[in-house]
Amino acid sequence: MKNKALLLLLIFNVSFGQQKTLSSTEYWQIVQNFHPIVKQTLIEIKQSNASLTIARGAFDPILEHYSTQKTLDGKNYIDYHAPSLSIPTWYGIEFNAGIENIRGSRLDISQTQGQTSYLGIQIPLAKNLLMDKRRAVLQQAKILQKMAIQDQRTELNKLLLDAMESYISWVRSYQAFQLVQANYINASKRLEFVKKSVEFGDRPAIDTLEALTQKQTFENMLTGKVLDVAKARIGLSAYLWNADNNPVDLAEDVIPTPNDEVNLLANADLNLQSLIEKAMQNHPELNNYRNKLAVLGIEKKLKFQSLLPKLDLSYNHLSRGGPSLYGASFLENNYKYGVKFELPLRLSEGRGAYQATKLKIENEQLNLNQKQVQIEIKIRNYFNEFEALQKQIRTQQSAYTNFQSLVKAEEQRFDNGESSLFLINSREMKSLEAAEKLVDLKAYLQKTTFAMQASAGILYEN
Repeated sequence: MKNKALLLLLIFNVSFGQQKTLSSTEYWQIVQNFHPIVKQTLIEIKQSNASLTIARGAFDPILEHYSTQKTLDGKNYIDYHAPSLSIPTWYGIEFNAGIENIRGSRLDISQTQGQTSYLGIQIPLAKNLLMDKRRAVLQQAKILQKMAIQDQRTELNKLLLDAMESYISWVRSYQAFQLVQANYINASKRLEFVKKSVEFGDRPAIDTLEALTQKQTFENMLTGKVLDVAKARIGLSAYLWNADNNPVDLAEDVIPTPNDEVNLLANADLNLQSLIEKAMQNHPELNNYRNKLAVLGIEKKLKFQSLLPKLDLSYNHLSRGGPSLYGASFLENNYKYGVKFELPLRLSEGRGAYQATKLKIENEQLNLNQKQVQIEIKIRNYFNEFEALQKQIRTQQSAYTNFQSLVKAEEQRFDNGESSLFLINSREMKSLEAAEKLVDLKAYLQKTTFAMQASAGILYEN
């Protein structure tokens, strides 16, 4: 219920007697809190956490109990019970302890009648000493957990970029609608003024037709702008979801917050060198290439073990009754040890696997280098667009101001009987075109700014 209340407050920023609005900040929060892609990335992170827990299971102590019994023709051949505990450690060393209780009349001569116990250790002295499969899987699982977080950043950078572009398009279409609406209202008032002037004989009747044509032109344009706003609102609604994973349609009477451009660009990094440095250091896609290299580095260490001989040492201290080291003489009495040596004479499998991993690392490093160049080029292109758009906006702002001045001057001349409605209408159309062009340039600048942040991987950094 709390999330639902938050969503309603964000979407319908309502005070009695005030217009319902949706600001970029409120919209941003809604997308980050409720969009399905956000929740899916969180699920992927939880799945990586589960995989890490599974990998840690390879180092869990194991409690085991084995029992067997055999009788034939009334004779008790063997009655065997053997509980045991083994404790693996990080460095490949494994400790174990257990009890053997053996009874029977047909035992092997190497078996000891009655209850005996042992405390033992197994140590790899060559292969698997510095790295083994259990350690490799656990280390790789930790890196895969980091990769899931970087994947989340990548997906949310893309999501937020698309979402903000939809918001900017909605704002642009609404601002264009307001421009045409203002011209339509002005044209309607002028038509009424001209009609009265014609009635009083101050204007020729043809001026009524000229004023009416201008009004109709703006009326048609207004209908198109209403349609554009409706389309933009539908596109925006695709990113609005509630806490119950249901889509939310933006109400028709909700409008963008006025003068929201400052909030849109408030936290943007607009320095080229800073953007490139941030991208090279912490771009999620680059981080994951580095994570892949780290995973392959662990695999390389594991494959190197295949080039080493297998030399395992095991030692068990034996005692009657329960496990005990009291009076232990280790290599003098009451012990059992073993040495296992194994070496493939050609090491074909080991050499092939090790070489294949080295080639994977080399290939992944090339991918990383190429991705770094691609990202830097992308940032530079967006930055160049950003600077060019700023210049265009300054020029267009000046042009729009000049067109407005021409319209006012033409209206004054018309009032003095020195101009015509045709010239006023022409000036108005040029002024409207300049105003719409200015709105388009500002919207494009905002989209470019967000694209520049996303290309550097900093649109979403958490």
